[in-house]
Amino acid sequence: MAGRPRGFDVDGARDVAMHLFWTQGFEATSLSELISVMELSKSSFYQTFKSKHALFEQCLERYREVIVDGMSEGLSEAPSAIEFIHAALTQVADETAGPMRRRGCLLMNTAAEFAQRDPNIARSVKVGVRAMLEVFTRAIVDAQVAGDIDSKARPAALADYLVTNIIGLKTQVKAGASRQQIVTIAELSFTALPRMI
Repeated sequence: MAGRPRGFDVDGARDVAMHLFWTQGFEATSLSELISVMELSKSSFYQTFKSKHALFEQCLERYREVIVDGMSEGLSEAPSAIEFIHAALTQVADETAGPMRRRGCLLMNTAAEFAQRDPNIARSVKVGVRAMLEVFTRAIVDAQVAGDIDSKARPAALADYLVTNIIGLKTQVKAGASRQQIVTIAELSFTALPRMI
């Protein structure tokens, strides 16, 4: 394969790689597979991305941007913060079907694959989770201001609760849970939030 010229779409190639890593994991994705799906020559790959590991770090950063930007946009466009929270939980059920099906969360997949053995990867995962927590903390505060969540509850703790539940739901999807199972668990998780009486 001749590969693309130097002016190829770097972001597009990185996104293709991100989806492959997301589907297969880091170790199971070979360099030859990456070069093939990215439609690059080996020399172009190394000139642009340096190594498989460096590309993976870039893909984790890109995943974080996509997920967090999507969450922030969802919060700003939702009719209310509490409806955003409800949707964030229940929409995980959509991952039981369709093109994004049953891949889990790339950040958590990576945490499970690497644990803490790679400091740079561990840092990327931590930054990604923290960014998600920040969005949910804003949502909780907004819901408290609106009177939908108990004002005495700690926003940071509830954000932790939501992220933990969503990660668990995505893991259940990856393990083969049905759409109805995911919806049921998501609704229970939502109901357990400390609401105003």
